[in-house]
Amino acid sequence: MANTQGPEGTQDPAGSTQMFRAFVDEAPQGRQQQAVAAPAGPRIGLIIGVVIAVAVVAAVAWLALK
Repeated sequence: MANTQGPEGTQDPAGSTQMFRAFVDEAPQGRQQQAVAAPAGPRIGLIIGVVIAVAVVAAVAWLALK
């Protein structure tokens, strides 16, 4: 196979480092935005689930005591 990168030593290692640093700097910001937006859905679902569970228990207790 042919070496398409050219002779060793012709790549600029600083360019690769700069691209890597830019990637690392951007990644946490995307994760923080997802972390802030994600808990709202499960939290609402949990609240609704608890309310439904309490209603079911209350209905069963009411029917048992009736």
